Amino acid sequence: MTIRPILIHPDPRLKKRCAPVTEITDAHRKLAEDMLETMYAAPGIGLAAPQVGVLERILVMDCVKDPEAEPRPMVLINPEITWASEETRVYEEGCLSIPDQFAEIERPAEVRVRWLDLEGREQEEHFTGLWATCVQHEIDHLDGKLFIDYLKPLRRQMITRKMVKLKRDRERERVAERARG
Repeated sequence: MTIRPILIHPDPRLKKRCAPVTEITDAHRKLAEDMLETMYAAPGIGLAAPQVGVLERILVMDCVKDPEAEPRPMVLINPEITWASEETRVYEEGCLSIPDQFAEIERPAEVRVRWLDLEGREQEEHFTGLWATCVQHEIDHLDGKLFIDYLKPLRRQMITRKMVKLKRDRERERVAERARG
């Protein structure tokens, strides 16, 4: 397994709609394994393929936060929301591609999602609570949408400027590290 670099906003790949997976290959299985490893290492509860630079409709998630509980890693290929509740829920969301930034986002409280597993079998599940929020957040990534797109323009611009500065600072650190190297 490999921990892959996570793209940081603004990156044009994070704003692109991902292509459906037409055939599940060993490369997709390896990608899913790497994505889970990357997500856990970050640490996070969800990660979509475009966040690691792959523009295909694959996401991973595990919303089990209790360290005593058994983890529940999930891989969803070509996920689609087939039903959403009218009832909504507000949750403070963050994103591995927008580090250290959080905002309250309102989404449907419950969703039903259909997807393919790594063997190409169709799966369907009804998600509630944090699982519902997470799966909607990750499917948004597959559609080129970030959680900050739900915010007012001024707040979104402020966060984007912070991310530009973060990327610039990280690049300076890399250059300095190589120079010392």
